[in-house]
This record gives sequence, C-alpha cells and structure tokens, in this order.
Amino acid sequence: MIINRSFSLLLTVCTAAVLAGCGSLLPTATTDAAQFKTFDEARQAIESLVPYESDVAALSRMGIDPIRQPNTLILTHSDIARRVTNGNLQIRDDLDKGIQACLKAGDACRGWEFNASRITKVRTGSFFLDFTNFRRTTETSGWRFNAMILMVNDVVVYRTWGGQPAINEVEVRKNPLGPLQDSGPTIVQGGR
Repeated sequence: MIINRSFSLLLTVCTAAVLAGCGSLLPTATTDAAQFKTFDEARQAIESLVPYESDVAALSRMGIDPIRQPNTLILTHSDIARRVTNGNLQIRDDLDKGIQACLKAGDACRGWEFNASRITKVRTGSFFLDFTNFRRTTETSGWRFNAMILMVNDVVVYRTWGGQPAINEVEVRKNPLGPLQDSGPTIVQGGR
C-alpha cells in the first residue's frame, strides 16, 4: 500500500513536470575562478602593465596577486627557465628583452602565472528525457583567461596573456536504454 502511494506520487510529479515543461528543474553548475567579471577586463588589466615601470604595488592595487587571484602559480627562476627556454639555460637573443632580463637576474627573477575563468553549464531540454537518462543536453558558456607576469626585484619586466574569450559548447548525450544504459555491466557482473 505504501509502495503504491509512493509510486502514485512519483508518477504524478513526473507527469506534472512533463506537462509543465519544467526545464527549470534541470541542474546547472557555475565555476567562478576569477575576480574579473569579463575576459576583456582581465585582458585590459594585464595590458595596462608597463614593463620596467609597473611594480608589485601596482599589481596589488589592480587585484593581481597570488592571495586575491585564485589559481595563481608562483614561478621560481628555474620554473621560468623551463617554460620559456625548454630547460636550456643559454639565453637566446630572439627572446623578449624582459624574459632575457629575468633569466639573467637569477633568484631576483620571479613570475606569476594565473588562470581565471567563469564557466556556466546548464542542462536544457526535456525534464522527463533528462530525468530518465534518455537524452541530456548541456550548454556550456563563459570564458577562460591565462596570463604570465615576470618580475625582477618586484618590477614587471614582461607580461603576456591568452585564453578563450567566448566559450559556447552544446553537448548532447543520447542513451537509447535510458535509465538502464549504465546498469548493463552491473547486471552482467551481478549474475556471476
């Protein structure tokens, strides 16, 4: 009797959701790993740094520091050498003069590499098809930004940036067996 009531209640809720087109019941996820609101805001912050003029205090005023900017990697002299010269410590003339200055400075050289992003994933489509695992559509949007700043004695000597200014992806996953799709191997293994 209790099972029938529970099943009836579940069937009623599912029917109402299907009829109402309850896309709002589908899950969403947001990843926010940036103090910047937009890709352009992050880009402008890095481009505003003037090599041989901007210093750590200026970076801190802009909010660019390992404490306030999540996902910042502090680079040592040897980290920088590996990244820009593939471990070859001979300084090449074709490198930017800021990179050369940093490599020549030894332990006075340090860098910050940071990654910022704002990503939103929204499941769209039919609640019923998603809930029963027949069809799931996930729309991903946002941006990713990365930058590297090299400093000698707390003065910026080099900065560069890159990333994805606009992310727009749609993933459609179809499972012909619906809720049984992922249980196939479990059923086979359970019979042994």
